[in-house]
Amino acid sequence: MITSAQIRAARALLDWSRGQLSIASGVGISALMRLESSNGVPSGNIKTFESVQKAFESVGIEFIGTPESGAGVRWKAKS
Repeated sequence: MITSAQIRAARALLDWSRGQLSIASGVGISALMRLESSNGVPSGNIKTFESVQKAFESVGIEFIGTPESGAGVRWKAKS
């Protein structure tokens, strides 16, 4: 499960607004605001998290670590 900090960090890496993430993920801006404003793993529908994560991963973001230990984001290594 991704954390609020990872969502904010991924947006920052891409220099995306919430509007851009909303378009890429199909998740509403108000839902994204709720996800980002929490600490740790936010509560919400698993499909919402999957949509956000897939939107980021489709443009090269990789989620690393776990919520309990070193959660972060980075550019996915090119193979």
